Amino acid sequence: QVQLVEFGGGLVQAGGSLRLSCVASGMIFSIRTMNWYRQAPGKQRELVASITSVGSTSYGDSVKGRFTISRDNTKKTVYLQMNSLKPEDTAVYYCNTKWSTVSDYWGQGTQVTVSS
Repeated sequence: QVQLVEFGGGLVQAGGSLRLSCVASGMIFSIRTMNWYRQAPGKQRELVASITSVGSTSYGDSVKGRFTISRDNTKKTVYLQMNSLKPEDTAVYYCNTKWSTVSDYWGQGTQVTVSS
């Protein structure tokens, strides 16, 4: 079955950087769009960034210019490089892939905390 496992969360000061990784298994990784979402306490889950199978990227307005999504198909891994972090970036970050209403997979999430 499809599994997504995130790594790389932690505590960082404002202005700092973190890189999240998500390793996929049980799927043909190279043909799937991969997404990063986040959910802060008391807020709805929001889409942070996406990358298609051919490497086209898109970002939420709040992270444009600061975050970069990338992928390594040989390692079945998608990355989220987060720079110039702000306290409002504090959230649980989730890796996701979806290709139908029943094929919608999520990782367990990784906590990112940005201190001011």
